[in-house]
Amino acid sequence: MSGEPTRVVIVGGGFAGFNAARALRRALPRKADVEIVLVNRTDYFLYLPLLPEVAAAVVDPRRVTVPIPGTLPGVRLALGEVTAIAPDKDSLSYTDPEGRAHELRYDRLILAVGSVNKLLPIPGVAEHAHGFRGVAEALYLRDHVIRQVELADATDDPDERAARCTFVVVGAGYTGTEVAAQGPLFTQAVARRHPELSGQKMRWLLLDLAPKVLPELDPRLSRATDRVLRKRGVEVLTGTSVSEATTDGVRLTTGEFVPTRTIAWCVGVRPDPLVHGAGFETQKGRLVVDTTLAVPGQSRVFACGDAAAVPDVTRPGEVTAMTAQHASRQGTLAGRNVAASLGYGHLAEYKHHDLGFVVDLGGKQAAANPLHVPMSGWIAKIVTRGYHLLSMPGNRIRTAVDWLLNAVLGHQSVQLGLVRSAAVPLDTTAPAVDPAARHEPPSTRTGTDG
Repeated sequence: MSGEPTRVVIVGGGFAGFNAARALRRALPRKADVEIVLVNRTDYFLYLPLLPEVAAAVVDPRRVTVPIPGTLPGVRLALGEVTAIAPDKDSLSYTDPEGRAHELRYDRLILAVGSVNKLLPIPGVAEHAHGFRGVAEALYLRDHVIRQVELADATDDPDERAARCTFVVVGAGYTGTEVAAQGPLFTQAVARRHPELSGQKMRWLLLDLAPKVLPELDPRLSRATDRVLRKRGVEVLTGTSVSEATTDGVRLTTGEFVPTRTIAWCVGVRPDPLVHGAGFETQKGRLVVDTTLAVPGQSRVFACGDAAAVPDVTRPGEVTAMTAQHASRQGTLAGRNVAASLGYGHLAEYKHHDLGFVVDLGGKQAAANPLHVPMSGWIAKIVTRGYHLLSMPGNRIRTAVDWLLNAVLGHQSVQLGLVRSAAVPLDTTAPAVDPAARHEPPSTRTGTDG
């Protein structure tokens, strides 16, 4: 409309969306008549790589949540979840946390909706397993693990005790490996406070159909990680996954039944289903874009991060992987290219060579490959924590203090009971159920609700 500022709407406040908003704000002149609106379901940017440390009570959950209003000055936050995009009308619809519907016009749109849990058609998994994509899921797992140890302490049934002290992690990628590595240290710390559990084995299993843990990594580092896991007592079962999940445990693809009350689902992610309903061309669920991150045939629309199939010019014919490293850099370029489309700067193509990785294995252990130089042990630990502190857009001092306190005082092992099982469904595209709204008491069944 005449007289209104040019409006750029960014959908998603993860690595891609957050960096897009920050880069766009910096690329625009101070007096530019441009309004930046970031639509996100939470008022914070989530630093996903540290979620395993939240689940293991190493860092406070507030450390991994960086407030958007406080770190993105000049960006207006529209709190809510986008439900539909109408490119023919240059508008989108979203629903706020109170259920009210809103329509938002745009002159430029950046889609950075990210990804959700990857589901597989395995009987019982959706009902009995929980993913690991948000603060609520990390807090649920932390409380759940503590609760299982406490309930094991309270029972005289040796079979029930063993089942409650058995924890199954499915997926030996970055997240699953870190969860499985942190797990034994955490449960040992919790069990020490329960003398009745003296001598009780805290059993952790890590499953993956791949032939090794961290299959995408350098073989030497994969082997080093495997040694750390096994030294801590983790049962690493490669070439193995879950064929069925029940209230009482999981049946493995080998035919073995493992009694357990805990299934952490870390098998990977898939693009947010929102991209399917937008009417744009997709490739394996991701929006097709060119090397400038623009959607073909849509001069006003850009996409980046996990939701976008960005051509990888360093590997002709391939698209970039769904990693935080790519998402951060694509977001920055998307912000700059949107500014260029408005007359501020020049369009550029996305090109990024992988800089390596870091995997925190808890305690004094880590595996890292900075600039493709493989390292493990305490040197990798220093590099890993240094990388995280540099990558976080806020809360650095608080995070470092938590690490120090954990090293000196150990894990905190109190369960808060703030997140119930129904509030963190594995299918994160479905609305979560609030047990309080149904007047349900806290669950007492012996499944993964426990």
